[in-house]
Amino acid sequence: MRCAAPKGDQANSEQEVQVTECCTLYVTCPTRQAAVDIGRRLLTEKLIACANITVEMTSLYRWQGKVCEDPEVAMFIKTPRRKAAAAITRITELHPYDTPCIVQWDITAGHEDYLKWVGEVCGDEA
Repeated sequence: MRCAAPKGDQANSEQEVQVTECCTLYVTCPTRQAAVDIGRRLLTEKLIACANITVEMTSLYRWQGKVCEDPEVAMFIKTPRRKAAAAITRITELHPYDTPCIVQWDITAGHEDYLKWVGEVCGDEA
């Protein structure tokens, strides 16, 4: 993966971005309980290493031609990239929404021991 070089870098027009073997899945849920249920199931099935669930927030969005405002919670789920597709499929099956927000963010850097742990608890190497 490549990205533009930082401002002022005259010698390099681009710089390499290292991508680790781990990623974060960002998922929104209508309630804390829905998020906890999904997170526990994914942990039990060894699809993820951990899930952080936020306090309630306000989500503004357009749905079926209307502007909506609803309370939601967000989940930040860490998993090896090789398990991301299976985790996304499972979240989709378990999620109460018809079209849940599920996005994958590749982790470009982090604490090496933590990233190794993510792979280990999911039965993979990170």
